[in-house]
Amino acid sequence: MSEHLKNRTKKFALEVIKLVEQLSKGRTTDIIGKQLIRSGTSVGANYRSASRAKSPADFISKMGIVEKEADEAIYWMELLVESGSLKSDQVEPLIKEANELLAITVSSIKTARSNKK
Repeated sequence: MSEHLKNRTKKFALEVIKLVEQLSKGRTTDIIGKQLIRSGTSVGANYRSASRAKSPADFISKMGIVEKEADEAIYWMELLVESGSLKSDQVEPLIKEANELLAITVSSIKTARSNKK
């Protein structure tokens, strides 16, 4: 597994935390913020877990979780923008990074599946 990607997913998690800390306090932002922190930090945690997979099937399964969590983080960030809680320029770099991590993850899953055959 890539040390670069481990660092990149950790940096993503830290940026998500900083973003959520900027949110104004309110019921909606508290709930969405908690969801975003959960999914955004889960990307890196599950990537690390995948790097210790015991089999190709285990790797594919764990990377599937990374894929789901990255996509979910994008969803929560889009909701924050569309609800008016954040301006799009505040989340655009993070959404871009999440989409890149998502693409890398999907590619890794496809490669692992084809190597498994």
